[in-house]
Amino acid sequence: MEAEGGLESLRALHQDLIALEHSQIRNIDRLCNELKAHVEAFKDLLDRPAKSDASRKKLESGTIQIEENDYAVNKEFQESGIQLADALNLDELRAAELLLDAQGDAELLGRSPIVSAVINFHEKRQFLLECLRMLFRNAGNPDFDEAMRHKQLEIVGDILEVKDGPARNGSLFTRKCFKAMADIEQWINDLAERYQGTLALGQSMTVEYDEIMGFQQSSLAQQHESLGAIVTYLVKGSYTNTEDFFQLLQHMPTIERWNHIAVHYVPAIAAFTSEYGSPDNGGSLREARMLHKRIMDGRDSSPWALRNLQAAMVSWWLAEYSGWYLEQRLGSPVQGADLEAEARARSDAFLQALKDGAFHCTLSICSQIYPDDIYDPARNGLTDYLLRDTPPLPTETLGTNALFRDLLLEQMESFINAFISNMPDTLRHFQINEDDQRKKILGSAPSQARSTLYDQDLDLERFLVITAYTFDQRIDAAEAFWEDPDSNLYGFLQWAAKRQSTPRVGAFCELLRSISRSEECATAAHTFLLDQGSTKTARIRRSSSLNWNQVFSELTLYAAKIRETPGSSRPPIRYGGKANAGDIDEPESALMLECYLRLMAHICKESSEARSWLWTHETFKSLEVLFTLADVSVPPRLQACALATVASMLTNKTLETSLFVWAVMDQWTSSPTSSMQAILRPGKPTTPMICMEEVTFQALSKTFDQANEFVNLLQTLVCPGVDEIGLHDTLPFPEQLGSSYRMAGIEPYIDFAFGKILAAKPPIVDDPVQSQRLTNNVLQFAATCLSVFNENLVILANRSTIAIDRAMEASSLDVYARLHPFNRVMEWMFNDGVLAVLFAASNQDLNTVAAASPGSPIVVSVLRSIEVMNHILDLQSTYFEILRPLVKVQTTGHRNPVLNPTLASFEDSVATNLDLVVNLGLYSGLGNQELAINSLKLLERLSSSRRLNASVTPVSRQRPIGNRLVGVLEQHGDLERVRTSFILGLQYDDRELDLGPGAPGWIIKSVMLDFLSHCLAALPDRPNLAHAILGFACTGAKLSIDPDGAFARGASLFHSIVQLVAEYPDGLDDAIQLWSSSIRQKAMRIISILRASPLTYAVAMAELRAADFLFAMFLRQAVITPNTNFDGLSIRDGNFVQTDSALVMEQYLDQRCTLLEYASSELRLVAAEGAPTQKARILSTLFGSTTMLDGTQLRNVPVFELLDFLGADFSAPVLSPLSNVFADMDFTAALDPNAGTTGGAAQLHLVEQLLALKLNEVRKSGYLEDAQDQEKALLDAEAYMAFFRTQKNLQSLDEVKLQTLKAWSNLMALAIGHCDLDHGGRASLVLQTLQTVMPKLERYAIESSSEALLLARLVQTLFLQADLKSSALDQTKIADLAEDRFFQIFRTCLRAINVPEGDINLREVLYNICFRYLTSIADPSSSKSRQHNISQTVKISGKKTIDIICDDAYGGSGTCRASAVLFLDALAATAVIEKSSYMIDSLARTNFIVVLIEAIRDIPNELRDGEPQDISLLLSYYNSKLSLLLTISQTRSGATQVINASLFQTIRDSGLFAVDPDLGISSADPTSAVSKYYTLLLAVIRVIAAVLVSRGPQNQQTIEQTKHFLEDNRSLVVSVFKRQAGIGIGAGSVMMEGDEMGMVVDELVELFVLLMTRTEFIDVSSRRIFHLAFSFS
Repeated sequence: MEAEGGLESLRALHQDLIALEHSQIRNIDRLCNELKAHVEAFKDLLDRPAKSDASRKKLESGTIQIEENDYAVNKEFQESGIQLADALNLDELRAAELLLDAQGDAELLGRSPIVSAVINFHEKRQFLLECLRMLFRNAGNPDFDEAMRHKQLEIVGDILEVKDGPARNGSLFTRKCFKAMADIEQWINDLAERYQGTLALGQSMTVEYDEIMGFQQSSLAQQHESLGAIVTYLVKGSYTNTEDFFQLLQHMPTIERWNHIAVHYVPAIAAFTSEYGSPDNGGSLREARMLHKRIMDGRDSSPWALRNLQAAMVSWWLAEYSGWYLEQRLGSPVQGADLEAEARARSDAFLQALKDGAFHCTLSICSQIYPDDIYDPARNGLTDYLLRDTPPLPTETLGTNALFRDLLLEQMESFINAFISNMPDTLRHFQINEDDQRKKILGSAPSQARSTLYDQDLDLERFLVITAYTFDQRIDAAEAFWEDPDSNLYGFLQWAAKRQSTPRVGAFCELLRSISRSEECATAAHTFLLDQGSTKTARIRRSSSLNWNQVFSELTLYAAKIRETPGSSRPPIRYGGKANAGDIDEPESALMLECYLRLMAHICKESSEARSWLWTHETFKSLEVLFTLADVSVPPRLQACALATVASMLTNKTLETSLFVWAVMDQWTSSPTSSMQAILRPGKPTTPMICMEEVTFQALSKTFDQANEFVNLLQTLVCPGVDEIGLHDTLPFPEQLGSSYRMAGIEPYIDFAFGKILAAKPPIVDDPVQSQRLTNNVLQFAATCLSVFNENLVILANRSTIAIDRAMEASSLDVYARLHPFNRVMEWMFNDGVLAVLFAASNQDLNTVAAASPGSPIVVSVLRSIEVMNHILDLQSTYFEILRPLVKVQTTGHRNPVLNPTLASFEDSVATNLDLVVNLGLYSGLGNQELAINSLKLLERLSSSRRLNASVTPVSRQRPIGNRLVGVLEQHGDLERVRTSFILGLQYDDRELDLGPGAPGWIIKSVMLDFLSHCLAALPDRPNLAHAILGFACTGAKLSIDPDGAFARGASLFHSIVQLVAEYPDGLDDAIQLWSSSIRQKAMRIISILRASPLTYAVAMAELRAADFLFAMFLRQAVITPNTNFDGLSIRDGNFVQTDSALVMEQYLDQRCTLLEYASSELRLVAAEGAPTQKARILSTLFGSTTMLDGTQLRNVPVFELLDFLGADFSAPVLSPLSNVFADMDFTAALDPNAGTTGGAAQLHLVEQLLALKLNEVRKSGYLEDAQDQEKALLDAEAYMAFFRTQKNLQSLDEVKLQTLKAWSNLMALAIGHCDLDHGGRASLVLQTLQTVMPKLERYAIESSSEALLLARLVQTLFLQADLKSSALDQTKIADLAEDRFFQIFRTCLRAINVPEGDINLREVLYNICFRYLTSIADPSSSKSRQHNISQTVKISGKKTIDIICDDAYGGSGTCRASAVLFLDALAATAVIEKSSYMIDSLARTNFIVVLIEAIRDIPNELRDGEPQDISLLLSYYNSKLSLLLTISQTRSGATQVINASLFQTIRDSGLFAVDPDLGISSADPTSAVSKYYTLLLAVIRVIAAVLVSRGPQNQQTIEQTKHFLEDNRSLVVSVFKRQAGIGIGAGSVMMEGDEMGMVVDELVELFVLLMTRTEFIDVSSRRIFHLAFSFS
């Protein structure tokens, strides 16, 4: 077991701490114990024993000791250990231990042991620091759960040793962190030097070396960041002292590079300044003054290499330190000091810090630590303008951890609060000074002003933007800002809103925008802007405070100038231009307007109140102004901001709003403005509107900003509105849009997005980040257009009777299908240029994707491309088969084709881009939940495609690669990586149970298992991708096992799935839960498919047996009771079937069914192999006792008790509608065509759509005008959905119960058949099984024929396996029990036969059971005690029973007729034995005896007309009927009934005896035909003989009829005699004695002789007979 402090234990602790922060942990005690167990590891921090000669010599000796175990190591291991020790500067023995631990990981990850050891080493350090960081963070969080916080504070006290030790121990730990940070800095430098040295020497570097160098640098940077955060929490927790701060300040001059290492110190420095500089944190003024002197002196005596960072530190310190001098009391240490001089000195020092770049540095840090998924060109433009020549942070800083970023911004918030509160005069000085500068500059000559403005002081603007970055994305801080209007921060906001210059307006807008990140905050900002405005002016005359009126006035005025001034004569607006103090066109005007628009867009997006207010504003014509500001002559970024504002106004839009904006935008794109007129060719008096549209699109595609925001606006417009009910039955634009000058619709906009942007040649932007973002936006637009198309409308129009055109919101289905953007987008999806971009977007560097944040452009690019591909595969059949032909036929006007006509499906394009398959497999293992889900969904679709799974043979290889998808993975060498990602993804972690279905690990498991099962089910008998990932080797059309591979070692994905099934729980807290049960069910389904497939049967069975899978599964089985908790409900709960609880039970039974089927397969296999020990072990488990490999006996649920599910009763749903809205609806269209025609097979999504369409239809007809009627209709719709959902659940439960029952029955039959027991033991087992089965058979014979049929077949099998005639039964103690049980079965079968409208197949089995029973007791050898009064029992069952049996015997289908006749025969025979006339009377009453006689007449015709393959069945049926007649004829009354039914006349009419077998019978096999003919004759002659004998010698009528029969058929009689004597036939056809046909002929002769003797026929015709005999001789 791994020691505490090891990698796995730290990883587990890290998961628990994350769960704790999200309040998702269930086991608090486990977390506390883990924390206590890791205290020593936390104390050691990053201590590592250095290399030593003693350890090296010990390693080189060849024998080492690790954890008290001795190991002999070879030379290769010794060299690797020394190499690892050198790489990590680590003790050699410790390195050897790391190397040994990494062996398994190396094999799993496909890396060398050294690389795996390095990775494990750094991961352990990182997890330890992250755990420590979260521990300190939670312990210092006053909002954390008090009890848990107290426990963590105790752990912190143990780590710092301050609980029982001196307080300075906290300081010692802080300095230990400082040392660790310095060590990491040196380590990073050493790695960089080593790397550069390798390059300088020209040495080649392997991919692995390059990768591990990058990993170490990245990991060390993360560790350094974590240490910086830990120090910050130590400072905030008051575990440090001033000397620690001073030590940190002494270290900072050694930081020479402006990079992430320097930034990691920022939170700690800011925390120190707040902790020891502020009067609010418990420090003393004396201590603060001492620190102040050292800091001020250090500016010159110990200057930092990073002067701007030192200046920033000074500004942070002065802001906090100045708080001591706001109020002074008597006795203060500063009594007698010149406070005014000190205040001036502090102010001068602050101003000097600003000159040295304090705010530049602070703004640079705050702006560049945000992740790369936050991309805002306008804000970046403002920031760049304020930073100017400030050096940027390197790109790696952008990867800062979110927790570290929040911590840093928290410290910046403290600085901002302190600066505003403690240095208000300095703030006012900023404003006054900057305003004076601006007045002087704007009053100078224009050329001089343009250059001078660039050098203007903008410190107040920088501070505003710093504040904006500090509060941005921090909603809690922003809410606290607005909640306290009396705070200094709120007062600062009001002050800053007044008397603003143009650049300050932009900065203030950014600040206001940053504190409006939620509905409440945005509404508060909106109210603030309303409150600040008091007057409305037409001209720009800035009011005292920034407000909506000022924003609207300036935007309106500038828009008016655009409309009035021709584009060619208007100077461009930039950050330098005409300087006119009285005009809007100041150098920063565009910047200010951008910020106005960004603020307006943001507040509209976040606040519904502000959005509604803006739409209904009386004077500000928002859309007109915004689209005017999007004019082509406007600077691109300002144009983009205008378009973004329009998009924000569409947040939570309604369909009406969307249609209105479409109309306005279409007019904007097609109507020329003055600037467009200047662009058009001169001399052309008029230009068509379509040309104007082209000009607009051409202008929009020039730069990234315009194109990106316009595509985003298009995407927003095609999104469904909030008032749409999810039916997607309307077009997202006006149906007549653009029809006045072109074909109606939005095809030009779609062509713009794909033709001019996505597939543009050359690309419109060169910057890779911008290009990626633009591509992502277009792909999002494509995904939206595809997803909002409702193909079900087309399906329902063809299936249902509902009037789709009248029900849907669009004018008609034809218009909807023709104009929907889906059509044109799908056409573009098969364009070569778009496909190239689509596949390129999905093909990204794996390491880059893995390192990127989930919202980064590269991850979004992959996600969007995969999402679009999934949509294409889902909808391509509808497009190609229905919509594309429709568009071709009905489209009028010119339409530019863009689709590649050679592509018949998307798979055709994938076939030439198979790298996609490799990427999808690798993406699924990166740990990104959304990416894994989408990748596996697409991979599932592709791997199930028969076109892509075709076998290929590479030119360079002779042997075929069985599957081209497998082949491409193997050729790239990535198959093992994909296997590894699946293995890691399917490992069981009990911490997932704390989070339930929301756990990322659970979701990844679910989608991986879905992929494997669907892929295997689609191609179960062909090698496919799933087989390869599971660990099989795919060779041609076969699968094999690599003897050196993971499968052979038991380490494949297949083995991981087997282990997952064995370990994963069905639920928690004694409840079987949906999410946990589904994992086991999916895994069991994979095992079931592999076990059932001929490709994998042998291997799967062998591996499952090796894993003792059967025994492990049986030990987990539990009995289902009425109280069993299925996802919160028990079976007895009334709404059980209406909820997911029914699905849980279905999953649970499916698992049991799979187990029972596997047990049957295993039992057959061991029986075939002749493995008695294994068979005995299996049988023992089945009957309740499992023997483990070590001989331990464990009790398990016996197989008899696993029939518990048949006790679950569920009532069918009842529909009680409140209105008649849906009364006449036909839901046939919603039924699954592949699942029968019952309501339970309804496809719920189609039911929902039918209901929605019906509601639309009724609503449009005016029926639901009353609110109460509408409510009733909605409730009815919900009731219908619940009804169909319940029916579907019931059907699913019935199906799985039936399958499980079938598996159980088969297993029981096999178990009893293969058990090695004597007759008594076997009989006892049979009786126990019958005891379990019979109550259920009796019940289901009435309720459900399907279950009853399976149970009856099992009973039939048990009857066959139980030797009912054996004397062994009579000699055992169970004889009486057996007799009672068998008789009970007989009575149950009779009752089941008597069920009205029963199933004929069930009755056939019941007839066979009864026949088997009756023949057993009718045996003369049976004891008298086993013979019951059968006739009395039959009589009690009622006349209807005999009627049903006779009906089946006459008109039943298939073999049921024969079974019914045999049963009647057995009943009649029993009646003969019991001397009862009930059966004869009953048959006579039903006229069945006449029917039997009449059937003889039809025998020749039926044989003649029957199919050859049916002859044997017919003959069997005839023989059973004749056998019944024979039995009837054995009694006098029966014989009388037979004679009275015209037996002899019927035989004469049939012509059976008129055939001359000597002439041969026309048949493909004459000999067989003759044999069958004589057998049939024998059956008839037996009946005649029985009638003759039963009637007695006194019945002359019968004798005479028999004589006539013999006379009429004399020639046949002679032929039979001749054949018996062997006269007149070929020697080869002579019947040998003992031959079957010979025996038949012998018996015929005997019976003929009997007839002749009884009728004295030989006396009448003696001469002729003897003459014939003499002639034969």
